[in-house]
Order: sequence, then C-alpha cells, then structure tokens
Amino acid sequence: MEHLGVCLKFVVLCLIVLKAEEPSGEWSLYSTDRLQDEGVCNIDVLDRSQLSHQQFIERYAYRRPVILRGLTDNTKFRFLCSKASLLTQFGDRTVELSTANTHSYKKVYVTFREYVGGLLRPQAPEALGSETLYFFGGNNVTEWNSLFQHYESPPYVLPHSSRAYSFGVAGPGTGVPFHWHGPGFAEVIYGRKRWFFYPPEREPHFDRNRTTLSWVTEVYPNLPEDEAPLECTLRPGEVLYFPDLWWHATLNLDTSVFISTFLG
Repeated sequence: MEHLGVCLKFVVLCLIVLKAEEPSGEWSLYSTDRLQDEGVCNIDVLDRSQLSHQQFIERYAYRRPVILRGLTDNTKFRFLCSKASLLTQFGDRTVELSTANTHSYKKVYVTFREYVGGLLRPQAPEALGSETLYFFGGNNVTEWNSLFQHYESPPYVLPHSSRAYSFGVAGPGTGVPFHWHGPGFAEVIYGRKRWFFYPPEREPHFDRNRTTLSWVTEVYPNLPEDEAPLECTLRPGEVLYFPDLWWHATLNLDTSVFISTFLG
C-alpha cells in the first residue's frame, strides 16, 4: 500500500507538471482565417548575446524598435498567468476595462472572472473601437503585486527612468489603434500579437474610432509602398522595445496574455 501511495503521488506530480507546460495556458488560441496572416517582419530581431547594454542605448533606445530573444526567463510567470491560476488568484478582483479607440474615455468596471467569462471573445469585424472593451493596465498595482513580483523585467534600462507594469488579457482580433506615449518594453506571455510602427514625424492615416482589425483589413492592403509601417508579430519568449513618441498599433492574433514595462 505504501508503494501504491508513492506511485499515486508521482502520477499527480506528473499531471501538475504537464498542466504547467500546457502551451496555451488553457487560454483559447482560437483565431479565424483573417488572423492567420502574421505579416512581414521588418524590425530587427536579435538574441541577447548579440546586443550589449551600450549597443542597445546607441542603436535603439532613442532611434527605432527592436525585438529581443532570450532576454529573460519568465517560465514561472508564464505558469502563474495560466487561465486557471489567474482566475484562482484574481477572479474576484475588480478590473478596469477601456474602449479600444485612440482617445478612450469610457471605463467599465467588472470582476476579472466576469471579464474572462463573458467579455473575453473574438473581435467582430464591424465593431467600432468605441464599442470594444479591452483589459489592459486596469489592475490595481498593489492588488496584483503578488503576480508582478514574479515577472523578470528586461535588463536594459534608460538613464534616469523608472518602471511601471501594465498587464492585460484580450481576445483574437482585438488591439489598440495607433497612438503614442513614452518608451517601454512589451512581452507576450501567451498568444501572438502583431505590432505596427511609424516614427514620430510620420502620423499614420487612420480613423480614431475604428479598430486595428478594420485598419488591417481595409487600409493596410492599399497603402503605397512608401507609407508601409515597420511591423512584426511578437510571440511568447520575445520582448519588444519601442522608443519614445513612436506611433504604434497592436492586433492580437490569438487570445493573448501580455505585459508591458513602461519607462517613465
């Protein structure tokens, strides 16, 4: 009987490990045909070993975006961001949802469980950004600190800057239309997120109340070559850096869990 008990414990342990290694984290990676296109990648993609901190400052910090691989190891954070784990830890916490348009004013407050259970769904192609509720950054930092303390933030820093985290979960086809703000890093924990960039002096043409999905399907295919954006699709394990004041928009190709580190 003692041997049987040991065997049962071993089986349970194996099941837990297999669950932790679930590639989707139990988040639905449902994606329609129109979201299978990851687009081109015309942004530099480098391994950490290829870029010293000084080279980061000189080549990218104030000049252009870059994607970095092998920058951090967030295996534990990834496990803590599985659907089951987040619902267990934060299901009853109130989160702030914003409309996904460039000048967002509408705020809606629900529990994280209500958001995941009823509002986390694929973006309807015809929906306006002002009608789309998006969870990104609407989390009380003190309440969510038990999660954030396990996140290994990118090691590169800008002089005289501080860090602020913004965490989110969003459905396929959702995203934030073109906007700009200060510099920072972005990392996808689950899913894929497509990014589009224009430098500060080149404001893109877009309807501020339409979604990124509508821009990608209606405007993007008709852009002249000299008006094409810098772009790339970010996958788990990759970290994107974007400089100050660069225009950018995002499109979640799957249900995505993601975190940004803003450098103030």
